[in-house]
Amino acid sequence: MLNLHERQALLHLARQAIAARLEGHPVAPPAAVGGLARRTGAFVTIRHNNRLRGCLGSVDDDAPLVEVVARCAGDAATRDPRFPPLPLEDLAEVVLEISVLGPAEPLADPAEVEVGRHGLIVEQGTHRGLLLPQVPTEWGWDRETFVSQTCVKAGLAPDAWRTGATLFTFEAEVFGE
Repeated sequence: MLNLHERQALLHLARQAIAARLEGHPVAPPAAVGGLARRTGAFVTIRHNNRLRGCLGSVDDDAPLVEVVARCAGDAATRDPRFPPLPLEDLAEVVLEISVLGPAEPLADPAEVEVGRHGLIVEQGTHRGLLLPQVPTEWGWDRETFVSQTCVKAGLAPDAWRTGATLFTFEAEVFGE
C-alpha cells in the first residue's frame, strides 16, 4: 500500500507528465524511493466532465512506479486510440485516477471473481484484454458480464472464456483527485 504522501506525489507527477507531453517537454520523475520505487504495472485514467477521456497503462512493468505513472499519464492524454490528444487548455478541467496493479493470478473458476475487488485479464493467442476492478461497478455489471466484456475488450467472442481463453485476476490500489 502507498501512503498518502506517495499517492499525492503520483497524482501530482501524472498531471506534470501530461502537461510536459502536451507541451513537448520531458518530465523528470521524482526519486524512486519507498512505494514509488515498487516495480509494478499501473493505469492512469483521465476524466473530463465525468466522462472517460483517456485510460492507458502497463500490466507487466519492470520500471519504478514513478516512471510507469509518468509514461502512462502522458500516453493516456495523447495515445489512447479512442480519443484525440487532450488539448492543453483542458488539462485544468480533467480529473485523474491512478490504479496501481497487484500481481496477476491465474483464474481457474470465474465464479471466484469478486466484482469491485478483482480486475480481469483475458488472453488467447495474440489477443489480450484487461478491465480494471472499478469498471464493472461503474457499469453495473454482474460477474458474467464482466468476464464477457473483458473478452470483448481483447477482441474475442464474449464467451471465449468458456472456449479456451485464459483468465487472470488482479487487485489494484485505486486513488484519484
